[in-house]
Order: sequence, then structure tokens, then C-alpha cells
Amino acid sequence: MTVSFAELQQRSDRAFTESCPTRVVLDHVMSKWGVLVLLALTDGTARWGELRRSVAGISEKMLASTLRTLEADGIVRRTAYPEVPPRVEYALTPRGDELMERMMPLMEWVADNADEIVEQGARPVA
Repeated sequence: MTVSFAELQQRSDRAFTESCPTRVVLDHVMSKWGVLVLLALTDGTARWGELRRSVAGISEKMLASTLRTLEADGIVRRTAYPEVPPRVEYALTPRGDELMERMMPLMEWVADNADEIVEQGARPVA
């Protein structure tokens, strides 16, 4: 069952308003890089280099920033192993798993419709 925007707003007098935490969370998880990093982590634990290859086009700086943000939000877990050379792995937390369970249908829809939408958008409007 789908709820309406008005119903979501009734849950809190600030939901989705300019200064509401919902806007912060949306910015973190729905940003271009946030979505792609989260998608890459749905396949399981990954190391830095694996994430960098999976999320083509992301800079090291942006990957580091995105991972730090998602970790601070409790969506991604960073595990550093005391080895030489150092090994660091990233994985979704239970909250991240729950988020991606809900987000994957949207990602499937985007994958299924992106070509047609972009092609349609490239046509001149009559």
C-alpha cells in the first residue's frame, strides 16, 4: 500500500520541509554517488578498489566523502583490519539493507526505463 505525500507530511509537522532531517537523509542516499555506492554494496562487502571499479567515474575524493557520510548515517559499516598492508572493507548495515530493500524496486524501474526516457527526451518537442 502506498502512502501519499500529504500522509507522510502528517507524520511530522516538519517532514520534508526545508529544515527537516528528511531532506538531509534524501540528499545523502539519493545523490548520484550515494545511490551508486549503495547499489555496489548490495552485492556484499567490498574493498575500496572494488568500489572504485564498480562505481565508474567516481573520484577518490568523492568516494571517500560519500562513504564517510553514509557511515556517519549508520547506513554503511567500515571495518579496518590491523594487517600489513592495511585492509578496509565496507558493507551495508542492517539499516542500509532495509533501505536497499526499499530502493531496489526503484533502481529496477530506472534500469528498465532509462534508455526509452533518455531517447524520448532527446527528440524535439512538437
